Amino acid sequence: MAELVATLASTHHPFYLRATTMPPEEQIPQAPEWKRKVELYRETLSAAKPDILVMVGSDHFHQIFLDNCPQFLIGKAERYDATFYNEEREFGIPKYVLEGDMDMSRYMHQHLMDQGFDFAFSNELKIDHSIICPIITVRPDNDLPVVPIYTNIFAPPLPSPKRFYDLGRAIRKAIDDYPSDKRVAAIGTGHLSLELGGPRQFMETGPDPEFDRQAIEWLRAGDVEAILANVTHETMAKSGNATHGFLNFILMLGVAGPEQADYVDNLDLFHTMEAYITWYPKAQAEEKAA
Repeated sequence: MAELVATLASTHHPFYLRATTMPPEEQIPQAPEWKRKVELYRETLSAAKPDILVMVGSDHFHQIFLDNCPQFLIGKAERYDATFYNEEREFGIPKYVLEGDMDMSRYMHQHLMDQGFDFAFSNELKIDHSIICPIITVRPDNDLPVVPIYTNIFAPPLPSPKRFYDLGRAIRKAIDDYPSDKRVAAIGTGHLSLELGGPRQFMETGPDPEFDRQAIEWLRAGDVEAILANVTHETMAKSGNATHGFLNFILMLGVAGPEQADYVDNLDLFHTMEAYITWYPKAQAEEKAA
């Protein structure tokens, strides 16, 4: 059976590449610290030595729109073109081509269906920055095949936080049951409190610093009960109009299981809190400690 070797949950800030590669005199003051933290976080994936990446993100109305918007979708292609024109223009993100793993995509699609998750699928999926950003930050060589999964965090009605957690558990089971000796890492990106286009955009901190601090502590402790008791669609909306990206963090905790995180870091980047969290499976974490 396949082995899950690491679960990563992080924010996906589209300006990271441009902010840390432009001439030093033009960089924001936080750029050197941002680059340092990302490079340290990258080591948590490298240390796990994965063969395949299962990647969870959310399309920003680039390919999926209101005329046909699935709650959950899996890519089933040999390769995936990535980066849309506005992402090149606004964020300086270059075009990418990601290799797919069709065998694992097909297996996971059927396995998730059998577990009660009626996934949509695409044989012609194009990837946006929710998946390209973690390629840039934690796997810049882009040398591993991917199984992309998209979730709906933008277009109500949205699945519940519990549904996202349960999907994470189902993804974990599908990985564990996959008949292969491959080492699999799961990487998902979302947001903490975030405001896009609203009155709380581009403030000195994220729109709800208290939620950000509490969310990181819940994830650090693997406290899914506290998350499900306190996080609703209504509370996330109060924390910022794009805070529903936290649903993908809940999903990744489902993949990891209700366990304490092995690596937690964050960076207050004026208008948003960046977060970097890694869980290793318990047996692997105990082996590393020994």
